[in-house]
Amino acid sequence: MDAGMKIREATAGDAEALAAIYGHHVLHGFGTFEEEPPDAAEMEQRRAAIAERGLPYLVAELGPKILGFAYAGPFRLRAAYRYTVEDSVYVAPEAIGRGVGGAILAAVLDRCEAMGVRQVVAVIGDSENEASIGLHRSLGFQDAGVVRDVGYKLGRWVDIVTMQRMLNGGAATPPEGPGIRLG
Repeated sequence: MDAGMKIREATAGDAEALAAIYGHHVLHGFGTFEEEPPDAAEMEQRRAAIAERGLPYLVAELGPKILGFAYAGPFRLRAAYRYTVEDSVYVAPEAIGRGVGGAILAAVLDRCEAMGVRQVVAVIGDSENEASIGLHRSLGFQDAGVVRDVGYKLGRWVDIVTMQRMLNGGAATPPEGPGIRLG
């Protein structure tokens, strides 16, 4: 991790940087199945929707530069899923391999655990995405399965890899508290 890197809550003022980072991955990778990069206004709407639910949406910055972002969103919107979230993490191309993804995702996991979340699911685009799969494994995620050839992007069929990490004892005991806000 870069010395001096700070992790903080994302704000509306980060929308341009979020759009630039995510847009790169939309256009050049398989970590997302979107094919058209959303603009800053759309990224701000997405960030605000996560924040309104009280869920973490964090950025890593070094000085004035946003190096990456990560957040936890609802896994599904049915009530029984209220103790489960899905994580997302994206790093600026020039910051890949510098520990940014691990630091920011670890901070998201810490916040989810403090909220009483029991399960975190990662849905990783592309079974060849060794960087994301390795990052999730390094943070305690376990393999949960591969769904083959469900997306077609950049001229090829793409799998999704699902991984899962339990928090707060997972399914060993009944949950406490109301869970995350779904609506």
